Amino acid sequence: MNPTLARWLLLIILFVVMVMEPQTLVVQGQQQVPCLFVMGDSYSDNGNNNALLTMAKSNYPPYGIDFPQGPTGRFCNGRLVPDFLAQFLDFDKPVPPFATARGSEILKGVNYASGGAGILDVTGQIFGGRISLNRQLQNHQITISRLALLLRNSSTTINDYLGKCLYTVNMGTNDYIVNYFLPPLSPPTLLHTPADQFAVFLIQKYSQQLRTLYNSGARKIVVFGLGLLGCLPQELSTFPTNGSACVDFINNAVELFNNRLKSLVDNMNTNLPGIRVVNAPCCVVLPGAGLCAPGKLVPCSNRNEYVFWDRIHPTEIFNMLAATRAYNATTPSDAYPTDIRRLVQQ
Repeated sequence: MNPTLARWLLLIILFVVMVMEPQTLVVQGQQQVPCLFVMGDSYSDNGNNNALLTMAKSNYPPYGIDFPQGPTGRFCNGRLVPDFLAQFLDFDKPVPPFATARGSEILKGVNYASGGAGILDVTGQIFGGRISLNRQLQNHQITISRLALLLRNSSTTINDYLGKCLYTVNMGTNDYIVNYFLPPLSPPTLLHTPADQFAVFLIQKYSQQLRTLYNSGARKIVVFGLGLLGCLPQELSTFPTNGSACVDFINNAVELFNNRLKSLVDNMNTNLPGIRVVNAPCCVVLPGAGLCAPGKLVPCSNRNEYVFWDRIHPTEIFNMLAATRAYNATTPSDAYPTDIRRLVQQ
């Protein structure tokens, strides 16, 4: 098994506290949870960046070539991890982006993720507009106010309702690749060298944000660890590897973050059949760029054999595998301390 792929699917699950006693919910049906809330960056963004003044956009071909609605703002050829999780949880469709979510559809959840966003507010500023994690938390407060109005005639309180929902948070990638390791050395790099000090600084901020999410009523929170960012085609094209398969100093820095993230979880991947191409994008990427070139340039036809769609974002097949192992772990390293299937049953 390729060691890069074996470690890329690192998943850390944060199950904050004991779940509430069962309550009668407004949304009825086969869903395993009443609602799904998604926070994150371009790995999870399903359209929130479309109306922003930003370079971090993907609402054009060939993005969405394998998605029924075509280019929607997803940074992928098809579905993302949150899309697959919604399917596994028996939702009839993915939850809408916050930018377009209206009316009673928010009862089933909202996606707040934004391409280019990070744990730190300054992360991704080279792109222009993006919605940082702090702003996503503020947007969630707006949703909570709207939900409270929708539930005002129900016997279910807003806290009981939110306590049954599933939250996913996938943040930190941009804090490294377009902040700490952005050439030339950025201010955070100079202020927090060596990398372990930056990891401590980042985890402290992340801890505060996750506690804010908990204080807003979230009780079932899934936190994704970072993959091997030094193996991204974008980083391979930017930094020397000195004969290694990946940029080792980036992977070493990310490991410091993941180790502290697991400790944070304590306190409060792996068979990939059919995937062969692990170091190159499927779509045509312009020199010096990370995203797919706009237009009708034909991407690879064997997309199920590629890990990466562009130089940064995974393909649909990889997202499906990641979501599958997060939902139903087959080894202890897939999810910690429990997988999503068991989490939503508690």
